[in-house]
Amino acid sequence: MPDSSQPSESDHRQAMQAMQAEMRRKISAAKEKRGLVIVHTGNGKGKTTAAFGMLTRMLAHTRRCAAVQFVKSHNDAVARLLQSPLLSWHHVGDGFTWDTQNRAADIASCRAGWKLACDHLQSPDLSFLLLDELNVVLAYDYLPVAEVLEALATRNPNLHVVITGRGAPEALVSAADLVTEMREIKHPFSAGVKAQLGIEF
Repeated sequence: MPDSSQPSESDHRQAMQAMQAEMRRKISAAKEKRGLVIVHTGNGKGKTTAAFGMLTRMLAHTRRCAAVQFVKSHNDAVARLLQSPLLSWHHVGDGFTWDTQNRAADIASCRAGWKLACDHLQSPDLSFLLLDELNVVLAYDYLPVAEVLEALATRNPNLHVVITGRGAPEALVSAADLVTEMREIKHPFSAGVKAQLGIEF
């Protein structure tokens, strides 16, 4: 007996044709091409991982890229994997804030990283800049949000900037072109499973 809950072949085709027409209309209407500010935030896993995927894709397209990693300890595995003359990689910070427990030192590290970031934001040759965990820096008030927003607004207009980390401030979310929130539904750490090579680091 046919499943009456499923659309008929004719209904499905009509729905797909309508969707196709709508997508073609949107694609045709999209004319502007410029650098984007992209924010990955939320309490779920995958913010930096998604950004690394974009970074890898840009390198594959032979675009010049840079990454500034705030807060986290150095990710040697990723840095080795992405070794390229097209990539400038900077690590600033001594690890998670609950381990360093030194606000003044954390702020000094963030300020040094932000100086590097500002230089990259003005570079006419750069296509992609990853500011990893900058949201955490802003959430802890290690850098003023207004200063960051001003630098983003006056950057090289063709530069894509990806900013990751929990707690993205509302002003940054409002200024961004693309915002994705990773929401944790389930995580093995809550069940006592340790962080594992290749999955978390």
